[in-house]
Amino acid sequence: MWCSQCHPDLVLPSLRESLQNLQMDYVDLYLVHWPVAAKPGKPQFPIKREDIMPMDLTGVWRAMEECHRLGLARMIGVSNFTTTKLQELLAIAEIPPAVNQVEMNPIWQQKKLIEFCKDKGIHVTAYSPLGGRSMSNAVLQSEVLEEISKARGKSVAQISLWWIYEQGASMVVKSLKWERLKENMEIFNWELSDEDRFKISQIPQHKRVRVAGMFSPEGASRVDLAVLDIVEM
Repeated sequence: MWCSQCHPDLVLPSLRESLQNLQMDYVDLYLVHWPVAAKPGKPQFPIKREDIMPMDLTGVWRAMEECHRLGLARMIGVSNFTTTKLQELLAIAEIPPAVNQVEMNPIWQQKKLIEFCKDKGIHVTAYSPLGGRSMSNAVLQSEVLEEISKARGKSVAQISLWWIYEQGASMVVKSLKWERLKENMEIFNWELSDEDRFKISQIPQHKRVRVAGMFSPEGASRVDLAVLDIVEM
């Protein structure tokens, strides 16, 4: 559910529209994409500064719970929620989120968030598990991961995916090439050593997806985002 549908009265209609487009009776999982609301209307990216609105988290989540009760979404969850936002949500939720989908890989390990979600029974799904598409990819170009990949006879991508799997998270991997799809599946016949894990734990951390990137170049300032309580996810 995109930010422009992140309003209590639009949650259910948005899901019904998606189900109609998909020609399905239900989805397995329905996510709030960001803890951010924008002016109602067709989904747009980036979001204009003047379209940013405070989010009615309680109202939106009540509507998400109704989607679940109606059987239109077998599970409901969130994406890009910090521990602070999850605490706020859990305080009002009758049905807790099943999933929190966040950026996660060896370059952005989300240690605090992972532990929090484990404690609260929230499953974590990693997006950008291989660093995402960009000119400079900190995951695939990591010297530490390259060193481990050579020692293990695996690709850097396989090292990253297996590390995520060891954290108890699932992952969303995108590739258009059959050989890479196949490679991404072949991560279950080996393990990292304790030394490998330690080296990965020492990798300098870098977050690629930032909330300010959702807004147009002339868009939201840090002051705007602070007022809306959405400064760095």
